[in-house]
Amino acid sequence: MHEFNATFIQLLILLGISMFVIAAAKKLNQPYSIALVLVGLLLGVTQIPFLEEAETYITQSHVFQAIIISLFLPILLGDATLKLPFSHLKEQRKPVLALAFGGTFLSFLIIALLSYYIMDLPLVVAFTFASLMSATDPISVITIFKSIGVPKSIVTVIEGESLLNDGIAVVLFQISSIYLLSYMEMGWAGIGSGIWLFLKFVLGGITIGAILGYVFSQLIRLYDDYPLEIGFSMLLFFGSFFIAEHFHVSGVIAVVVSGLILGSYGAKVGMSETTLTNINSFWDVVTLIANSLIFLMIGLEIKNIDFSDKWHIIAIAIIIVLAGRTVALYVSTAKIRNFPGSWKAVLNWGGLKGSLSIALALSLPQSFEGRETVLVLTFSVVLFSLLVQGLTIKPLVLKLGLGEKAKERH
Repeated sequence: MHEFNATFIQLLILLGISMFVIAAAKKLNQPYSIALVLVGLLLGVTQIPFLEEAETYITQSHVFQAIIISLFLPILLGDATLKLPFSHLKEQRKPVLALAFGGTFLSFLIIALLSYYIMDLPLVVAFTFASLMSATDPISVITIFKSIGVPKSIVTVIEGESLLNDGIAVVLFQISSIYLLSYMEMGWAGIGSGIWLFLKFVLGGITIGAILGYVFSQLIRLYDDYPLEIGFSMLLFFGSFFIAEHFHVSGVIAVVVSGLILGSYGAKVGMSETTLTNINSFWDVVTLIANSLIFLMIGLEIKNIDFSDKWHIIAIAIIIVLAGRTVALYVSTAKIRNFPGSWKAVLNWGGLKGSLSIALALSLPQSFEGRETVLVLTFSVVLFSLLVQGLTIKPLVLKLGLGEKAKERH
């Protein structure tokens, strides 16, 4: 019991540090996610006696992976979908679907093939790394966008893409890391099996999310009690995720679908103004706490990464990921009318990588050949993405004239 109390106190200290970092970043009008990563890196490379135990505990592979995927991912996905108006998503459905499906698959294939042929990675390692680089994390970018008045249409596109491609990336990761070689040995039959498995994951997640989203939307019609309805929303997000995972389909997609239904249909038929205000406020607080720990943990993870003699391959990996994103974005959106080049430039540079990529990489078993290579490359690209792209996206937006607090133009 004493050991538990000591660890818990240290974790509270880390949470306290992250809260003060966020407070300072907000005063300086800077993205707090990037500030947290920098502080986490600083804590990771220095030894502070009373924090050592907490840092060691929280950066263990199974702890990091469990906290991000099982605890925080349903929260972040649920909150984002709850607050994303379906009408906005419908208006921008063409670029969102083009990027989330065509763009994700194309970037996955480009990064995988370039990693295989240029970096000479084993086929499974190349495809596993590519799947991790297919997921985008818009948290830092959206914070910046909102602070400088970027049109809601761009925010909707990058948020919609991220919500959908997270689920696709997780499925591609599972296929690449577990089934790829056996499917390749099966030839054409293996390709069919891979497509069937992908469809099973996606359609199964959509079905479970839709059923639960509708059921909970009907349930909240019976009450006008915002604490209870907040509890229902929490139960819906975690329930969707774990029920879907239990049936071996996509928990991420299930949460996204259920959250969209609750936030659009459920809010319309069963939530009063008081409930809407309070449920949004509640999830604002929860996501702030989740994000504060996530980005601090990303920085702390440097304790477990060995970069020695890998700088050359890291530089090549960063270039390959950037090239894959650029080609995939411009090709997938080429036929969409009235989609400005300035938007494409911002969406391209704003396609940051984040905690989901690291959590999935850490979930690879120790027996996975090439695990350390995947970890080093993933961590390095995520750091580059958050620090370099994250810190330069604001000047890019302002240079392209997209940062005015102007009336929305469609």
